[in-house]
Amino acid sequence: MRDMIFTLLAAFKNRMPVRPLMLIGLVLFAPSLAMTNSARAATPAEAFVSENIQKGLQILSNRGPQRASQFESFLEGLTDISRIGRFTLGNARRTASPADIAAFDAAFKTYAVAVYQSRLSAYSGQTLKVTGSTQNAPGDFTVMTVTVDSGADRSQQPLTVGFRVVSEQGRMVVIDVSVAGVWLSIEERDQFSAFLSQHNGSIPALVTHLDQQTALLRSGNAAR
Repeated sequence: MRDMIFTLLAAFKNRMPVRPLMLIGLVLFAPSLAMTNSARAATPAEAFVSENIQKGLQILSNRGPQRASQFESFLEGLTDISRIGRFTLGNARRTASPADIAAFDAAFKTYAVAVYQSRLSAYSGQTLKVTGSTQNAPGDFTVMTVTVDSGADRSQQPLTVGFRVVSEQGRMVVIDVSVAGVWLSIEERDQFSAFLSQHNGSIPALVTHLDQQTALLRSGNAAR
């Protein structure tokens, strides 16, 4: 043992190649690095999305008569629908009357539930796996997921679904969802703005339009 120590010291003193020793050290140390990375604890936002999205998918997989009401209750607890509605109406809210805003908020709530149910129903039989998250600002996170389907063709790229999560008054809520890179709230805001520009800025007309779209979504005939 002592001879081995002297040999190593001599190698260091004479700057003899010791790369094999370094490689051995890295090999021995690498497993601990891998374990540390794989054991990374999920952030609170990631855990929130992972737990709640699975609940939502379980509700949608139930074909019983209570599915619609259960999903609506679930979505109201998961998202800040009022905040989403304010965003989608955009600048039109500034000049709208209180009565028009109240009518829009009510119509948007039922419409949003129908939209999310329609979009998430597409993942029946699949799961969404959290792949990571980024912090946009304090208390504001984007959590990314991918679809996991054991029966899907492995050559196909999994679909990415993102969730914008914010912390409000000590609890987390979802304020937007992206599918394949398209954020639904931004998409809706653009569509509402275009509709209003074509209908003289009439919010009552937009409310009627939302009610019609909600009916189509619930019947499964809405265009996606």
